[in-house]
Amino acid sequence: MKNWIRLIIVAFSAIWGGQVAGKPNIVLIMADDMGYEALSANGSESSKSPNLDKLAATGVRFTNCFSNPICTPSRVKLMTGQYNVRNYVKFGWLDREQRTFAHQLKAAGYATAIAGKWQLGKEKNSPQHFGFEQSCLWQHTRSGRSNEDGKKIDRRFVNPQLEINGVEKDFTSGEYGPQVCTDFICNFIEQNKKKSFLVYYPMILTHCPFDPTPDSTDWDPKRLGSTTYKGDRNDPQRHFCDMVAYADKAVGQVVAQLEKSGVRDNTLIIFTGDNGTDTPIVTAWNGTKVVGGKGTMSDNGTRVPLIANWKAGIQKPGRVVDDLVELTDMFPTLSDVTGAKLPNDHPTDGVSILPVLQNKADSREKDWIYIWYRKQVMVRDKRYSLLANQDGSSAVLTRYIGPFDGKQLKDNKLTKYERVLKEQFEATIARLAKTRLSTASKEGRIQGLKNKNNR
Repeated sequence: MKNWIRLIIVAFSAIWGGQVAGKPNIVLIMADDMGYEALSANGSESSKSPNLDKLAATGVRFTNCFSNPICTPSRVKLMTGQYNVRNYVKFGWLDREQRTFAHQLKAAGYATAIAGKWQLGKEKNSPQHFGFEQSCLWQHTRSGRSNEDGKKIDRRFVNPQLEINGVEKDFTSGEYGPQVCTDFICNFIEQNKKKSFLVYYPMILTHCPFDPTPDSTDWDPKRLGSTTYKGDRNDPQRHFCDMVAYADKAVGQVVAQLEKSGVRDNTLIIFTGDNGTDTPIVTAWNGTKVVGGKGTMSDNGTRVPLIANWKAGIQKPGRVVDDLVELTDMFPTLSDVTGAKLPNDHPTDGVSILPVLQNKADSREKDWIYIWYRKQVMVRDKRYSLLANQDGSSAVLTRYIGPFDGKQLKDNKLTKYERVLKEQFEATIARLAKTRLSTASKEGRIQGLKNKNNR
């Protein structure tokens, strides 16, 4: 009998790769400037994303996930689980007194790593300060751009300038920034396969410049990068499709590494985006054309992909759900899945999606989402959005038939239901306006009040 018990213990140890108490691993991936319409799983007819499509087909695909219109606000919201109105200070900086999901998972015994785009503070120890033990980042201690013969060169892609654990490293032998980051993550997974780990991968792709990838026909390993912000290769549409394909390839590499390291089944993989696709890109989508809306408080600027895959934890895989989700929901989700505690007095802005993954969506309450950006604010549900100035003025209600299909409504044409809904949304805006910088540090409040653009 004792021998049988030993065999069972050994078998379970092999299944879980020696992970402490079977705690699920987390791989959270956030693409840069990749809107909802960019994935073939979501209906793109321009780009192909077979690896992500497979994750969607064997996991849960969400059709109503929303971000902020640009990068830093979305990163702050995702990492802290709070609406920007409470703690967003300025572009390119995260208030040093904020608690992140990495802090909480690290405290729960997780090994933690981040790779990709940082843009949250230039202090050498910034990633470690915010809970990440290992880091491989672009735009950490420096801008990620160099001056060559009087020209400013973007160094995020070919021959990148990166910082590895705060140490600056220039690559000049034809390396590709996104590939360096993906390899870093895969090495971290292998090194920590006998522990529980958190990987946060805020991708460098698919942000401009729209440049060739190593799989593009015009790839040039000797280039140092683009001389213009959007790209100087004169074919942004094709290069964007190549960039989507390479981002998808990177996801496939990470999944393959999880398999190789023996930890795939008990790893929750989440894929999302930080905002809508950039404006030069037009995507053929479900028989129509979707123009990128990054930087705008529109469906095109805020609707992003969300796919969750977890072999050991998702019930009834292959589902497509229309539950409302926003980036604040990721923090409580990770806490829920891992057993890590939320910070003391943490605002209840986010709602865990674990019940959805467990096919118990009825137990999750999320009736509306909220976006605070620059001089505007938005509240929306599945069918309606209310966009207003931050003081609540100039409020306009929009009715949506489906993604990217909204119509602004005149007040004198609203139904009784729509008038009541508008009043409810206006009350939400007024209530949350009172929380401006309420969870920021003293320094953050000073900086935030100085920052007039709220970008």
